[in-house]
Amino acid sequence: MYRIYVILVILSLTLSACAPASVSIWGVAQTPTPDSSLNPGISLFDPFVVQDSPIIFPTSTTPPQIETETAYTPTATATQNGILPAVELTTAVTAIPSFDTAPFLYYAQSGDMLSAVANRFGVEESEIISDADLTKTTLIDPGTLLIIPNRITEEMSPNIEIMPDAEIIFSFTAADFSVSEYVQQADGYLAKFRDYLGSTGWINGDQAVERLAVENSINPRLLLGLLEFESRWVRGQPIDALHIDYPMGFDDYHYKGMTVQMVWAINNMAIAYYGWRAGTLTHLVFPDDSTLRIDPRLNAGTVAIQYLFSRVHSRSQWEQIINPSSGFPAMYLEMFGDPWARADAVNPIFPAVLNQPALTLPFEPEVEWSMTGGPHNAWGQINPNIYDTTHSVFAAIDFAPSTDHGGCDPTPTWVTASAPGLVVRSNNGAVMVDLDGDGYEQTGWNILYMHIAKVDRVPLGTWLEINDRIGHASCEGGVSTGTHLHFARKYNGEWVTADGPIPFIMDGWRVVAGEKAYDGKLVRGDEVVLADPVGQKWSNIFRDIPEDEEE
Repeated sequence: MYRIYVILVILSLTLSACAPASVSIWGVAQTPTPDSSLNPGISLFDPFVVQDSPIIFPTSTTPPQIETETAYTPTATATQNGILPAVELTTAVTAIPSFDTAPFLYYAQSGDMLSAVANRFGVEESEIISDADLTKTTLIDPGTLLIIPNRITEEMSPNIEIMPDAEIIFSFTAADFSVSEYVQQADGYLAKFRDYLGSTGWINGDQAVERLAVENSINPRLLLGLLEFESRWVRGQPIDALHIDYPMGFDDYHYKGMTVQMVWAINNMAIAYYGWRAGTLTHLVFPDDSTLRIDPRLNAGTVAIQYLFSRVHSRSQWEQIINPSSGFPAMYLEMFGDPWARADAVNPIFPAVLNQPALTLPFEPEVEWSMTGGPHNAWGQINPNIYDTTHSVFAAIDFAPSTDHGGCDPTPTWVTASAPGLVVRSNNGAVMVDLDGDGYEQTGWNILYMHIAKVDRVPLGTWLEINDRIGHASCEGGVSTGTHLHFARKYNGEWVTADGPIPFIMDGWRVVAGEKAYDGKLVRGDEVVLADPVGQKWSNIFRDIPEDEEE
């Protein structure tokens, strides 16, 4: 046993997984010393480095409460869609029903699946009644009427939708939006701000927001709206000293600086958005540990906004913030026009009867690879001491080629195209392939190939066919213990869960999640490949020779 233990320890140091490395990812700031007036401080991790495994930090301090008086008060300013309307709505909580309360008449929304709807409403799947045959689909067709018993006996958040899903994710609503143009015209603090990061050096504030939006698949308008609401960075100056260093109001020294504050906001919204999709999130928890049941009829975009603001604001402040006539939704409308009109032009995110296109394993036939990571975060890292990781939804898997030395050594093996498509992004270790070929990452199916080495990487604008070479797996673009490929799917700008309602299937191999991040397996008939971070034999997989190449 001792010999086996030693062998496993050695292997764990040589093979591959998305995980923190022992080498610092920061580098040293260029001389002269950064101008403190332009750079509020360098954070302790790099937001533009993919860090898929949790980095364990000390428990964060409870952020100070923001004074209610700083809440945004809209003015009657004309927008591109007209004058702000006077909205007579209240954010008072929903009354507590009794057990004989009439059932909910709920119309399914894009992205709903039966198990998630049942969890959100607190009922069994079998108790949900519909004229539609709910057993024949994993995603319920949008607009399907569901009759659901009302068993909720807790007070609930307001049943007022304040943000469409398409304004949360990197959807086609963002295709015509220029972050740089908007920021420079607004001429606020962000227009002159620069961050220094180890992976990029100096980066302008608008460029940082743009890159965060693209890489995290989050809507850039939303990021600017949040910065403006919490700190006045976009159209004015920071409201106080705290919001210079912590513009989102999250007072934790690991998240000091604009870019990493936005990463904190993005991660929280992703936890809520995808947790609501999966039905794992049902309650908000405020800084004083009080809770509030989320109204199960809300859409994922509204829940993402409600959840984010509940992380750093008291219940009374939160109720003001989500008020559509005077809070964040009103300011967002004033800044960018009607988000619902934009969303209506691109909805639904998931159309009826959506299936994944045929995919092959992303490497050449008869070459040994290992599945080194089951389903985990599509982008970034989720620190369990900062975030509520119980609602994380995992979209990516990892493969590693067989290597002589392990670690981050270069490999001659090739990552290949799993499906035909157009390369719409090829930088910073990432290759994004647009399968519908329209040139937009925000539409249709897109496949992310991450940690692709710069040498021999396929250039932007290349049309790929199945089996065409994309590049070599590496450690580039992230923190990793070894050379590997990080592989994920998106549809209409939304990350698609690896083991969810739209199965992740490659050459007949289906991804099955484990109980925690990185656990999992590939299953094809009675064949099973188990994910293993050190690439032991049960994780080895070979791609079959295509039928048209067989003799």
